[in-house]
Amino acid sequence: MAKIDTMVQDFLAQKKVAVVGVSDKRETGCNMAYAKFKENGYQVYAVNPRISTFNGEPCFPDLKSIPEKPDAVFILASPKVTDRIVQQCVDLGVKHVWMHCMMGTKPGLAAGMTSVSQEAVEKCKANGIAVIPGSCPNQFLKADFGHAMMRGLWRLFGFMNVN
Repeated sequence: MAKIDTMVQDFLAQKKVAVVGVSDKRETGCNMAYAKFKENGYQVYAVNPRISTFNGEPCFPDLKSIPEKPDAVFILASPKVTDRIVQQCVDLGVKHVWMHCMMGTKPGLAAGMTSVSQEAVEKCKANGIAVIPGSCPNQFLKADFGHAMMRGLWRLFGFMNVN
């Protein structure tokens, strides 16, 4: 089994997941990830400082505002937001982080379409946080045809390798 698969299994084994970057302005991949986690039985917490509810449920401004510590955090936001969220993970003792990138896990491949911050990746590693620096849970969590196809293509082209 490839390293990414083991990392994904470990992440998906967590039961309480905070999803950072949900939007009430338009449908996004983050909103889809939130729904996928929900559909698959996870306790999911929406995080966006701009809104107080998401899909009829509370939306929290940051991780520290969630009533119970999440087991894992998925981030689909700008790398600057990722830096702040990872610091909150360190402060709270969260041990699993997934930073979204549309183009797999190859650094720099999709600079404008990534939540990955190399500084945040290093901070995770330095603090014992298992980090997936790229890809998307929608490619693994009962993936629809399009996400399964992306996962296969990114693997084929070597974009799913994690150091």
